[in-house]
Amino acid sequence: MEQILRFEAHAFGRPYHAARVRIAARARDTELHTHADFHEFMGVVSGCGEHLLTTGAEVLRPGDVVLVRPSDRHAIRGSAPGGLEFINVAFPNSIWQGFLDLTRTATWSSRGPISVHQPAAVPVFEQALDRFQDSPSTYDLIRFWTDLLELLRPDEAAAPGVPDWLAKACTAMRAEANLRGGVPRLLELAGVSPAYLSRSMRAAYGITPTAFVTDLRLEHAASLLAATNTPIATIATTCGFTSQSYFTRCFTTTHTLTPTAFRHRAQRAFVP
Repeated sequence: MEQILRFEAHAFGRPYHAARVRIAARARDTELHTHADFHEFMGVVSGCGEHLLTTGAEVLRPGDVVLVRPSDRHAIRGSAPGGLEFINVAFPNSIWQGFLDLTRTATWSSRGPISVHQPAAVPVFEQALDRFQDSPSTYDLIRFWTDLLELLRPDEAAAPGVPDWLAKACTAMRAEANLRGGVPRLLELAGVSPAYLSRSMRAAYGITPTAFVTDLRLEHAASLLAATNTPIATIATTCGFTSQSYFTRCFTTTHTLTPTAFRHRAQRAFVP
């Protein structure tokens, strides 16, 4: 059964969670899961394996770095002969988004998991793991992001050719007030015609403006469902959906759970 993992269930009040994970070649796949309220970076240290996604399997090799978003459903498999070893660093959505907004690294907000091959990033993951074992601070988390993204060059590696106006508009759309404005607000922020926005978004992110806005709304709604007791109807309005019933249909299609079931499972989830 698919798990929904919640940050506080394993971070225990710390600003991030880090762990070294080893999956033997003959071990069972990890359980298919999503993240209720956090992102994670995975850094492959040794061995080989596969990242199992709803869109198919992607090979994992030493030096690969993968960013997984809350809405991504995934599992991990170790491959012969030696299995897979990686370090994962998980952190709350809200802090990550604040960092993206401050540094204008909009491409790390892109749709779907983002993978970059950079062996020099492995020591950055090792350092984050060492700091985690010794009462880490938010500064340690920011240091991890800064050191990692400096190596990965996200504006080039994750989404080459993204116009600056589009990256800024997409980042700004994460604000609740802009989410409620939907595609018309995205057009205002972008300052271009509907046709040009559509062509540019498809070229840069492989998605339509409508789908992009819906993804952002559902991602924000998932965070609110997991982290608050706000009524579902209020969450639907806050995120820009025209009705609770429409929100429920969209959310259930994406997460294969109703908002009520998602909240129930997320607020009781744990990481073994």
